[in-house]
Amino acid sequence: MQLKTHLAITVFAIILFFPIVNNPVLFAIVALFATFIPDMDTPFTKIGNKKISKVAQVFTSHRGFIHSLTFCLLISILLAVFIPILAFSFFLGFSLHLLADSFTKMGITPFWPYSRKAQGVLNTGGVVEKGIFFIFIFLDLLFVMAYLF
Repeated sequence: MQLKTHLAITVFAIILFFPIVNNPVLFAIVALFATFIPDMDTPFTKIGNKKISKVAQVFTSHRGFIHSLTFCLLISILLAVFIPILAFSFFLGFSLHLLADSFTKMGITPFWPYSRKAQGVLNTGGVVEKGIFFIFIFLDLLFVMAYLF
């Protein structure tokens, strides 16, 4: 999926959890940042063309280890042990990215190193993805208005 779709989906989840988290601003920042991270394994994304991402790209292919629940859980557990306030928001943003990508034709390998793929039928950037994007933007706006009023 495209970054804008990942962001629209993550914003929706952030809005849902906003009323019950202790630090809503930090929660939102970390969740949004985490939704970028899986795409650091390809040079064709905003985060993937950064120097730190180049190191990751040497060790993994696109939608490999970094695009897995294995990686997500590993980082989330480390955060839960050392910086607990960040763990849930990181897990939420990252796992929503993986969930959305699992519906694309390219799919993901959720339980790396186990090679079984989770994949769907959506074309990245296709008409259906555009529809999903607009639905989530509509829901985001609807929930923000409901939250404010």
